[in-house]
Amino acid sequence: MTSKHFLFLFFFIFCFSSFPSHARFIPGRPSPTGLVSDGISTVKNLPYLLLKPPVSAEESCEQSYGFLPCTTTVLGNMFLIIVYGYLMYLAATYLSYGSELLLEILGPGIVGGLFLPMLGALPDAMLILVSGLSGTAETAQSQVSVGMGLLAGSTVMLLTVIWGSCIIVGRCDLHDSVAIDGTNTKGFNLKESGVSTDIWTCYAARIMAISVIPFLIVQLPQALSSTSGRHLAVLIALIISLLMLISYCVYQVFQPWIQRRRIAFAKHKHVISGILRHLKKHALGRLLTDDGEPDTEIIRKLFETIDENHDGGLSPSELRALIIGIRFEEIDLDQDDAVSKVIADFDTSRDNLVQEDEFVEGIMKWINEAKQTGGAYLESNAGTFKFIDHFHQQTKREHALLGSEEQSDEVVENVENPRWISIKAVLMLLLGTLIAAAFADPLVDAVDNFSEATSIPSFFISFIALPLATNSSEAVSAIIFASRKKQRTASLTFSELYGAVTMNNVLCLSVFLALVYVRGLTWDFSSEVLVILIVCVVMGAFASFRTTFPLWTCSVAYILYPFSLGLVYVLDYVFGWS
Repeated sequence: MTSKHFLFLFFFIFCFSSFPSHARFIPGRPSPTGLVSDGISTVKNLPYLLLKPPVSAEESCEQSYGFLPCTTTVLGNMFLIIVYGYLMYLAATYLSYGSELLLEILGPGIVGGLFLPMLGALPDAMLILVSGLSGTAETAQSQVSVGMGLLAGSTVMLLTVIWGSCIIVGRCDLHDSVAIDGTNTKGFNLKESGVSTDIWTCYAARIMAISVIPFLIVQLPQALSSTSGRHLAVLIALIISLLMLISYCVYQVFQPWIQRRRIAFAKHKHVISGILRHLKKHALGRLLTDDGEPDTEIIRKLFETIDENHDGGLSPSELRALIIGIRFEEIDLDQDDAVSKVIADFDTSRDNLVQEDEFVEGIMKWINEAKQTGGAYLESNAGTFKFIDHFHQQTKREHALLGSEEQSDEVVENVENPRWISIKAVLMLLLGTLIAAAFADPLVDAVDNFSEATSIPSFFISFIALPLATNSSEAVSAIIFASRKKQRTASLTFSELYGAVTMNNVLCLSVFLALVYVRGLTWDFSSEVLVILIVCVVMGAFASFRTTFPLWTCSVAYILYPFSLGLVYVLDYVFGWS
């Protein structure tokens, strides 16, 4: 019997063992008549023989949907939290697997940009939704802290524990502040091993940091000690959050196209820098005059060297020979595309030939562009300027930061049996959605009952325990992916983490704000919002302006987790700040 069968067997047994039970008194001594007691006697009750009902009228619990088990005991509610949490984990796993299958068939774009981020945040959104829909407004106000605890705990766990773990398992040797794929000879060296990502991961971190704006808006009246504008602030924050959600989904839809355009532009700049270095080399470093201006006489002589048939114009074949001779080994270059872009830059007459004057003008334009980008650095030995070399190094680094073009085009072609895979993906998504919808409410009730039984605030239970259930599949997937020790997989891993937090900050917060506004609940989560702001801003700023993370950076993430939990406890339960 598998572990799943054992789990459901225990759950089945618990369903029948957690209902209230009652007993009659059994006398501890014979009655005066010597007859066997029928359970009713005048003998004084002995408290140590009395089987008290485990649930009194005042302590009775309400069954979810009228038939799912409930209990007021600590162990019983702990068991229910484990069972329902495991079911939410299954829901998250099915949603993740179904999303990957759907992406395999349909590719990025609408599916990858719109549906996948929403499906990933669905379990959290379901739990937040049901936490504020139960019972009266007073009941919802008490249970909504479960939703806020899940929202804060999920964000903090993704950016601290999981982020730091991905740094550890994905570490590679660092050389010139760049991780070398597949190497790990430095062990746990704090400075010489680490992880490198591309520039798109920095953009994802910046978007994540920007996504905390709705938190600031909804918290503004409390920061100003105003009570009149709180309901309006919730509405404004809800509208801003929805607009940011739509904008983020649109960006995700068009991001692969944007990435391909950026990579193509970076390759063209690399071709420009390579041709300039090649011309400078053949001009013996005298491509510029002493005052730093392009030397037109030298450029014309170089034109004559490239013009093999001496017809006064450079044909596409002659430009192709030039590009082949330069040998762009650092990038995967489409030579025909490079030739067409060079002609487009130089050929102002549109006759598909680069005349001598057009060549001179084009090279001068490139030199000025390189001068603006690379800066003018005087070479002491050549009497000219070395900004061309700086421009070349910068274009190489820019192309490396953008990542490979394969990363921007993830459509899988020639998929075997696409119809069956599509059906399987839809079934997985439906099953995950049904499980999340069915067991979100019982899980919130179990957390609330456990909180009452132990006198532990429900926020801390949901902050620590629930993210383990709803984000466990993302955590395992991220760690496994990071363990491949490549820049491309590391970039995708951290981009997904930042994307998941962004969806928490816009989608899940939108659900939460809608509940607060529609049901007229009170927004009193100042300490929780402060924790989310601190973690998102610190990690967002940390990851927005650097692409290499040495091993020591994982300690920053690990320290933030207990700091966040302690900060909420001190503010809420020591100083009473809400």
